Amino acid sequence: MRHALILAGGSGTRLWPFSTAALPKQLVPLLQGRSLLDIAVARATSVVPPSQVWLGAGEQLRSAVEEVEGLQADRLVVEPSGRDTLPAVALGCAVIAAHDPDAVVAVLTADHLIEPLESFAATLDAAFALAEARDDALVTFGVVPDHAATGFGYLELGEPLDGGGHVVTTFREKPTLSVASDFLAAGPSRYLWNSGMFVWRAATLLRAVDEFVPQSAPVLRAMGAAYGTADWEPLAREAWPTLAKLSIDYGVMEPASTSQEFTVAALPLAARWLDVGSWPAYGEAVGADDDGNMVGAARAVLHSSRGNVVASSDPEHLVTLVGCEGLVVVHTPTATLVMPAADAQRVKELHARVTDDHPELA
Repeated sequence: MRHALILAGGSGTRLWPFSTAALPKQLVPLLQGRSLLDIAVARATSVVPPSQVWLGAGEQLRSAVEEVEGLQADRLVVEPSGRDTLPAVALGCAVIAAHDPDAVVAVLTADHLIEPLESFAATLDAAFALAEARDDALVTFGVVPDHAATGFGYLELGEPLDGGGHVVTTFREKPTLSVASDFLAAGPSRYLWNSGMFVWRAATLLRAVDEFVPQSAPVLRAMGAAYGTADWEPLAREAWPTLAKLSIDYGVMEPASTSQEFTVAALPLAARWLDVGSWPAYGEAVGADDDGNMVGAARAVLHSSRGNVVASSDPEHLVTLVGCEGLVVVHTPTATLVMPAADAQRVKELHARVTDDHPELA
């Protein structure tokens, strides 16, 4: 059967002060009262039945994610602690495989906007079909670039495959602007943005972990089989901390792309795809008015101001700007952030200082 595994990890520090350790960005009602996780679950349940939608999250988020609308309580896979995406994905697939040995799993993100839904559903259906047809396939989604982005990794494509995909020959790191411009010029038949979403048979992914991360594979298989039983606690306490911290790209996808045992395939996702990972990206999600201001606040007055991002989590609080341009202004009941939008990536640096000086607000 077809399943979806939504990863709800990630700290979202670049969206501080909305996103905090206690309530990270995917759980914050950022968009018209809905969280990115709410949107992701609704997106997944439009493609597979709710009984086959799973959520992977850290122990510290258990109580928060249990309240997500549309998620069945017994479909939550809780990681004992964060150890990057490979253990999270492999554990989720191992748990799903214990319920359904023939499972084909879509691994989806909880912090992206993808529109229109119809384009996403069509691409996901094609990816499921490819994984069902080939037991060596590790399928990823590549987003068709619309500008020379330096903030995303890229997929370099090779020969075409049946079903509309291409073999992935190389995973390219975040490029310089010059290199990104070359990638854009080469076109989507050669380069796509790496979306971090995947489809594969659960058995195929676990076989790849056996091959490329043999020191972790037995623990992950054992924990998947033990999940929800009395055998889980000792494994979570003693074995889980021994696992290497690895990303799924670095640990599995990159070595698989050069292996004779697996085929890494990319399908183009021709849809609006927005990684809501910074305040400017949040502004894009909200949309701009005639002055280029992007306002996510219930009450705001902007006078003689252009190109600003304004957000407030307090519906009773009024945010006002006069003569401002290119700023990010964010208000919460406990913290206020003001910065040039051009410095948005530095919020991570700021968050580190807040963690040191005011850990209760980080």
